[in-house]
Amino acid sequence: MVLEQEVNTAGRIRRVALASAVGTTIEWYDYFAYSTATALVFNKLFFPSLSPASGTLAAFATLGVGFVARPLGGIVWGHFGDRVGRKAMLVASLVLMGLATAGVGALPTFRQAGVIAPVLLVVLRVLQGISAGGEWGGAALMAVEHAPEGKRGRYGSFSQIGVPAGLILAQLVFFLVNSSLSPDEFRSWGWRIPFLVSLVLVGVGLVIRLRVEESPVFAKLRSTGARSRLPIVEVLRARPKQVLAAAVSFIANTALGYIFFAYLLSYGTSVLKLSSTTMLVVVIVGSVVWLASIVAAAIWSDSVGRKPVYLAGSMLLVVWSIPFFLLVDTAQPWLLIVAVVVLNIGLGATYGPQSALFSELFESRFRYSGSSFAYAVGAVLGGGFAPLIAASLQSSTGTSLSVSLYMVGVGVLSLLAVLAFPRKPLVPVTAE
Repeated sequence: MVLEQEVNTAGRIRRVALASAVGTTIEWYDYFAYSTATALVFNKLFFPSLSPASGTLAAFATLGVGFVARPLGGIVWGHFGDRVGRKAMLVASLVLMGLATAGVGALPTFRQAGVIAPVLLVVLRVLQGISAGGEWGGAALMAVEHAPEGKRGRYGSFSQIGVPAGLILAQLVFFLVNSSLSPDEFRSWGWRIPFLVSLVLVGVGLVIRLRVEESPVFAKLRSTGARSRLPIVEVLRARPKQVLAAAVSFIANTALGYIFFAYLLSYGTSVLKLSSTTMLVVVIVGSVVWLASIVAAAIWSDSVGRKPVYLAGSMLLVVWSIPFFLLVDTAQPWLLIVAVVVLNIGLGATYGPQSALFSELFESRFRYSGSSFAYAVGAVLGGGFAPLIAASLQSSTGTSLSVSLYMVGVGVLSLLAVLAFPRKPLVPVTAE
């Protein structure tokens, strides 16, 4: 009987882990499809009246708008995630993201509809941002709150690998479409295909997510009536230092991450004059390394603790920022791959343990709100306008060194925040 219960428990945890990974992969596929299209074609499709440099800046600005909406999503999804349940919010966020992404694929361009086209693009990007603001928190908590003691980093990594997996999937789809069509065909209609594919992927994700059980931690909160009435207010009152430290710790990871997979595509094709196919391959290789390093870092954190792993990754991001663009500027594909491989090891070390770490900073009654809000604020301050800042620095100074110095600056900022983390979990990942 005991053996049967253990088998059932293990099976349940695996289903939750799979649902977390698959659902998050689909969610971030949608989000990164936009980022990829921004770097490749949105400047020409939605801002054709601007100069190439100004059009690129405008396209990256719409990318940043989605980040501004993420704290709102973190508050909304976090509130209902702490009040109604983790599972329900995961399903709702996935549906919203899928509809918004498919909507981008159906948009008229500037030449077809005039100024209304970029306006609608911004609206849909805001909806993507609201969805992303709550998606991560729900997926992370479902994985971590189901996980057995001593394996929260390992199981929490399933929500984390969805980010590079979604990026890889988006890059592969764009690579296949881009390489199968002529440049004119891709700009005319081919760019829409990756966005419309989202409808199929969301259907798959919904089937998987609807089959998992609610988090046992939230189920206990609901049965005991211990839910917070206003979780975002309570977490900001009870754990303001933890919210601040968590948000700032994420700035470097998301800033350097978006420089890697959004700005680098644009920089490689427009400044270095490399083909979009070459740059997509470079980003895909880096993303695979990112995914593997996330898993390795998360498992390592179960042994040595979250803080040491974070510190190692944060220091690598700071140290590698200058060599990164020195290698990229050679325009040699194999040196570009070296640059992104090392960078992504640092990204993985500062992302793999994140689900477990953030969960261990907040009590369960306001954990969804605290984790989601900190994650979303860090994303805004870091990744929200990182490609725009990088493009502006490169355009105004004429050198990538300015971008590297910006990377060093945000890296040091996050490193200081990591130093403020407790050495051991602050709270138990159980219902209090």
